[in-house]
Amino acid sequence: MSDDDAPARYDRLERHETAGDRNSLWHWREAKSLFEVARNYVVTWLVRVSPSLTLKNRLLLALGVTVGEGVSWGLEATPDVFWPERITLGDDVIVGYDATILCHEFLQSEYRVGDVVVGDRAMIGAGAVILPGVEIGADAQVAANSLVTEDVPPETTVAGVPAEPVGRDEDGEGGGAE
Repeated sequence: MSDDDAPARYDRLERHETAGDRNSLWHWREAKSLFEVARNYVVTWLVRVSPSLTLKNRLLLALGVTVGEGVSWGLEATPDVFWPERITLGDDVIVGYDATILCHEFLQSEYRVGDVVVGDRAMIGAGAVILPGVEIGADAQVAANSLVTEDVPPETTVAGVPAEPVGRDEDGEGGGAE
């Protein structure tokens, strides 16, 4: 993929080069303190297993996530453990069972960090993975088990790996990719 073809999310990512023979994950302690990541991990575990939406939202706020009114965070769903403060959830967002929102990616010679913004009333299906730098528009829907590598426009449904827009036939029946 050329730079001209790269999704907009790539322009929003901060890149941090790492030196040495090992991949960038070996350098995570240069980016975040052990205490902060350990604390985030424990709070994230509580977010994942708590059945109370009110408690989940309070714990997400404690992690630094921006949480709108009426957010529904599903069981086993996971916010980024390293940079949860880079997640913004609009009002009435639904994050489905076992979905993951990542704000970082560790690569061989660099790691990247980016904000994830989920618009009002957007829905993220069970098992979906959202990559760093992605923006999901208001009223958008991400199908279960999808990998979101690019922005999702408002009122758009995406599905697949990687997630692509899906539409409906004129008679309202499910259709293929637009």
